[in-house]
Amino acid sequence: MKNVLFLALSLSVMGLSAQAQSVKPANAQAKVAGPQIQFEESKFEFGAVKTGDVVDHTFKFKNVGTQPLVISNIGVTCGCTTPEWTREPIMPGKSGTVVAKFNTAGKYGMQNKVLTIESNSVGGNAMVALVGDVKEANAASSMQAAPAAESMVDQSAPNGKQKLKMDDNKIKAKKKS
Repeated sequence: MKNVLFLALSLSVMGLSAQAQSVKPANAQAKVAGPQIQFEESKFEFGAVKTGDVVDHTFKFKNVGTQPLVISNIGVTCGCTTPEWTREPIMPGKSGTVVAKFNTAGKYGMQNKVLTIESNSVGGNAMVALVGDVKEANAASSMQAAPAAESMVDQSAPNGKQKLKMDDNKIKAKKKS
C-alpha cells in the first residue's frame, strides 16, 4: 500500500514538473505565421521648427513574422510629406527603414503628419507619425530682436517713457525707477 501511494505521488510530481517546463515566460512572443511588421517607434516628436524647415526622420522596423515582408506603398496625409522605404523583401528577423521628410513651407501651428505603411503584414497596415509645432520664420527673429532693443533704450530719459523704432517695428519701453 505504501509503495502504491509512493508511486502515485511520484508520478503526479513528475507530471507537474514536465508541465511546468513547457510553460513559456510571460514576456515571450509567439512567432506569427506570415510576415509581421514591428516599428521601434510609431511617433517622432520633432519639437518646434520654423516654417520652411524640412524635418527628416528614419523609422526603423523589424519583420517579426515567419515569412518575407514586402512594403507595397506608403500613403501620406498631404504632398508636404514624402516617404522613402526599403523596397526589397525583408526576411524574417531582419530590419528595414521608412524615411519621412516633411517640408514645413506654408505650414503653421501644431502638425501631425501620418504615414500609412501598406504591406503584406498579417497585422494589416501600420502607421507612423511626425508630430510637432511649426512657428512663423520671422516671428522667431522678431522675438530675438526685442531683448536687443530693450538694451538700447536710454534709461536717463525724462518721464520714464521712450519710443524706439527698429526695423520698422515700434517698441515702447518704460523706465523703471
